[in-house]
Amino acid sequence: MSDAKIMTAGSALRQRVVTAFILGPLVMGAVLWLPASAFAVFMALVVLIGAWEWAGLSGLSARVAQVAYVILVAVGLASLWFLPPWWRTWLVAAGVAWWVIQTVALVRIQHIEPRTGLDGAGAATGLLVLCVSWTALITLRDTGPAGPALVLFLLLLIWFADSAAYFAGRRWGRSKLAPGLSPGKTLEGVYGALAVAGIGGVLLGAVLAPRVGGILLAVAVCAVTVVMSVVGDLYESLLKRRRGVKDSGQLLPGHGGFLDRIDSLTAAAPLFMLGIKLFLPVVHT
Repeated sequence: MSDAKIMTAGSALRQRVVTAFILGPLVMGAVLWLPASAFAVFMALVVLIGAWEWAGLSGLSARVAQVAYVILVAVGLASLWFLPPWWRTWLVAAGVAWWVIQTVALVRIQHIEPRTGLDGAGAATGLLVLCVSWTALITLRDTGPAGPALVLFLLLLIWFADSAAYFAGRRWGRSKLAPGLSPGKTLEGVYGALAVAGIGGVLLGAVLAPRVGGILLAVAVCAVTVVMSVVGDLYESLLKRRRGVKDSGQLLPGHGGFLDRIDSLTAAAPLFMLGIKLFLPVVHT
């Protein structure tokens, strides 16, 4: 590798580290210390930034169209805030079902057709994905006294699993996971992420349901959550490859776009929230 490439890679790495050190404590503080309504507003701002980038990936290139799309998503979030909790749960369940369908579809992709102009289906999908993930996070945080800790656990699970996948893939990666979507991802990387899910599941189960059955269920929830986080990442890769772009935006130095940081969370949050609601009812007592 040339000296210029080494310097460029080092500069990008420093940018990523600095950005992570700034955003990490900010997000953790919001999760743990903001009241429920303020947390909902904070996450809405995050989602709306993602909506701006999703608009671009959907072919809404005009500034007025992007603004209109962001307003549409904001109206959707505001409407969901007033839904009864059980309605939110059903909405999240529908979102999980959509992600399961996408998992099957992504595995079968052999060729990606480039898209130009407006992608109406992609824009509608963004409305669904962003609103459901926001709903899942605010509902999870409202799960009694354990809510903030559960949201933080979800974020850490995804972050550590993503790091484990990266390092396992670099060290042992041989089998490509989805070369047409993300050439750098390998099955060995997924195995590394699942190892983190196993450890996280044991810890979660030991705290919330310290019985063999409870721990096994917690491991299952964490494992499927991590798998779904990979699916979310692959789905955003599909959107970017359709548009022929590397990043969803340039907002975060060294990290690319905002969607590039939350794509895993958009798919993982609904599954994790539903898993907590259905399989670990002890958190409600």
